[in-house]
Parts: sequence; structure tokens; C-alpha cells
Amino acid sequence: MKITGGYILSITSASLKKLRIDAGLTQKKLAELVGVSQAHIAKIEQGKVDPRLSTINKILEVLTEGKKAKCKDIMTEGVLFAKPNNSILRVSEVMVRHAISQMPVLEGNKIVGTITEKSIIRNLGSDIAEKKVKDIMGPRLPIVFEETPIDNICILLERHQGVLVVRGKAIVGIITRSDLLKTIG
Repeated sequence: MKITGGYILSITSASLKKLRIDAGLTQKKLAELVGVSQAHIAKIEQGKVDPRLSTINKILEVLTEGKKAKCKDIMTEGVLFAKPNNSILRVSEVMVRHAISQMPVLEGNKIVGTITEKSIIRNLGSDIAEKKVKDIMGPRLPIVFEETPIDNICILLERHQGVLVVRGKAIVGIITRSDLLKTIG
């Protein structure tokens, strides 16, 4: 059983076995992931032992991990990039046209910074249109793998306007705070 939000959920040996099978795991693999013996998993599934609550919670955590939403599930694909020598006028036109508030700055194949609405507004002046991205850009956005659970990026989005999502070495998407808000409900 697991206590969640004041409710006790009844977890039976049969339901644990079904979850394991649905997850495509053998008893041996589940045992390795949980840190117990395969024989212990077998006894739990047969109802021969009454496992500790911490063991049940670990089993449930392992069995439901694959069901958690990943970055690839909510990212926006087709990231638009700025170049360090682009004018702020050009970049701001792209940002307005595509309704985006930041763009990673790409030099060659390397992300070297981020240009944001905030950095543009901070530098407003009569010459802002002619300034170059490299003159006012901020640090680069954090980079996460597409398989990263969404729960793991919440702390990053508290400090940054977005995170870049990679597959291998290629940037395949971006997640902003508004993308995260879309997951509510």
C-alpha cells in the first residue's frame, strides 16, 4: 500500500505483477532496479511475504518511471537560432513574427549564448536596432536530453527562461515556461 494525499491505495501482489509485466520487465530486472533479490520479487508477487512500505514504494517508482512525461513529449521542435553578428532589429523581427521570447545564439555548431526580450529591453536606446546580438546576449540556456523527465527540469525553469533539448549532439527542441504551463491538466 502507498499513502498518497491522505488516501491509502491498495496494492496487491497481483497488481504489482501486472504492472511489472506491462512495463516489460522480468522479475530479475525489476529486482536489480529495486535493489532486492529476484526471489524476493517472486515472493511478493505470490503474496508469500509482506514487504516493507519502502520496498513497495521503490517498486512502484521503478514501474511507473517509464510513464512519466519526458522532455521530448512537450518540447517545441524547430528551434530558431540567432547568430552573434545578427542585428537586434533582425532578431526582434523574428521574435515578434514567431511569438517567441528568446533565441539561442549559435556560432558554428556551438551554442554561445541566448538573446531574450528581457536583454533587448534592458538595452533599449536610440541605437538598439543596429546593435549586434553578441553585444547584449546572455548566457546560454541549459541543455537536457530528450528522455529527461519533465519533473527534472522544473528547477531549471525557475532560473532560466527555457531549456534546450538534445538528441545525441543535435538540438531538437526547446522548452519554455509556457510549454510547462501547457502540461497542467
